[in-house]
Amino acid sequence: MIVEVVAVGTELLLGQIANTNAATIGAALAEKGFDAHFHQVVGDNLNRVASAISAAIDRSDAVIITGGIGPTQDDLTREALCLATGLEMDYSEEYAQHLREWWSQRGREMPDSNLRQAQHPVGATLLDNPRGTAPGLSIDHGGTLIFCVPGVPEEMQYLLSAEVLPALIARDGSEHVLVSRILRTWGRSESDIAEVLDDLYQESTNPSVAFLASAGEIKVRLSAKAASSSAAESLIAPVEAQVRERLGSSIFGVDDETIEVVLFRLLEERGWRIGTAESMTGGMVGARLTDLAGSSRYYVGGVVAYEARLKQSLLGVVDVKQVVNEETATAMAEGVRELLGMEVGVSVTGSAGPEPMEKPVGTIVVGVATPEGSMARELRMVGDRERVRTYATTTALHLARLGVSGVWWSN
Repeated sequence: MIVEVVAVGTELLLGQIANTNAATIGAALAEKGFDAHFHQVVGDNLNRVASAISAAIDRSDAVIITGGIGPTQDDLTREALCLATGLEMDYSEEYAQHLREWWSQRGREMPDSNLRQAQHPVGATLLDNPRGTAPGLSIDHGGTLIFCVPGVPEEMQYLLSAEVLPALIARDGSEHVLVSRILRTWGRSESDIAEVLDDLYQESTNPSVAFLASAGEIKVRLSAKAASSSAAESLIAPVEAQVRERLGSSIFGVDDETIEVVLFRLLEERGWRIGTAESMTGGMVGARLTDLAGSSRYYVGGVVAYEARLKQSLLGVVDVKQVVNEETATAMAEGVRELLGMEVGVSVTGSAGPEPMEKPVGTIVVGVATPEGSMARELRMVGDRERVRTYATTTALHLARLGVSGVWWSN
């Protein structure tokens, strides 16, 4: 079953309110195994809302409209639904009385405009909304199920769970689940990974293969639909095995595992702790490591040595005439390891910009020192100062992971 979401509200288009409802509905639909090919956002304009609804009806088995069913003049979803379907507007005196009682119980006088919430297209069912005054609506129009739910997230979520999803499952005849496995990678470009996995992408439909790039990491998403979670996982397993074989140590985590979580787990396995020596990142690596609760078990501390003389006096860097190089990064990592008395040191130096320092803007050098050895790597990042510093921080954590795991890396 294909289900489309239409979010109504000019505030969504202007970015004044984040469209969290569409994300929530999309996740709930995916969890139940329904397909969503389109999401629409439309402002508070009668003709445009009607047009969006008409387009959704034409290409979907069910439509969920969120927003625009309140009591004010710009709440136009009911009218737009009538315009899109050619249905007349009806009025529920029973619900109007419910509204009067709702306001009376709270000792307040009801504005007449609230009676608009008793209006609905002919043939629609009013869906009880105990979280607010606007009832949801459902109607079967020519075989397409249409639902209207409030834009208030709490009210939308209640009706989604209590009314919409059960109705969709009943119409579909069976409940499916969609299971996704996220394999998180670092060190290879999105295009490189796509080439390596091209045949899996082309040939596999269930599970499907997708690529997602974010903050220097590439995620490979494997999604399977089946009657149960275990059946879906069985479909995913052989494809996941092939992906792991091809990408090897580029894969560092699964699903919600961040690089910090993985690094701490590796440190715990080896009984090691880590410290940082930072120049261009100014403490960003240490901040990432201390974001996690319980980080004091693994993270000892750090030194931010921005000036060359501090690299020399605190970290033992001998030659400070040129500091954006692998020799300096290695010395910083070894120096902080010795200074703080722990097993692993990770360092970052480089040229973040906007003006180049020794080497072109975007040059970063990361060093890692462990009881098994030391190594440094120079890389070039593209972007403005903040992007370079952010990517340098992520790179430092990943190279630390490789050093701690004993895999290291090839320059």
